[in-house]
Amino acid sequence: MAIVLHNSLTRHKEPLQTVHPGKIGMYVCGVTVYDRSHLGHAKSAINFDLIVRWLRYRGYQVKHVTNFTDVDDKIIARANEMGIDPLKLSGDMISEYEKDMKTLKVRPADVYPKASDTMPEIIAMVKGLVDK
Repeated sequence: MAIVLHNSLTRHKEPLQTVHPGKIGMYVCGVTVYDRSHLGHAKSAINFDLIVRWLRYRGYQVKHVTNFTDVDDKIIARANEMGIDPLKLSGDMISEYEKDMKTLKVRPADVYPKASDTMPEIIAMVKGLVDK
């Protein structure tokens, strides 16, 4: 039985077609870590965890990537209010997020890139978009 999904671009239900047979790469926009997790973070994490588990159950090899936005105006403002380094604040909030998701039995993503670790790639991507 084929997996059928709603394509939000075409607004139709369509069979799942993978780029590489049996393999799925799933990138999920993660949280901006300026404060503790809330219900919305939990809902998103649970929803995508459920999708990954189901796809793996159906036999797909899934590489699940979820980013952390650890550099942001909200993080800088909150860190300034607290008198701490912004990356210290975001690091602490990432640790709290990971504990919260573990408590909820959400399986971790395979990779968690951080904005602070990928700034050259982000700048190059934005430059490419501007150039187009």
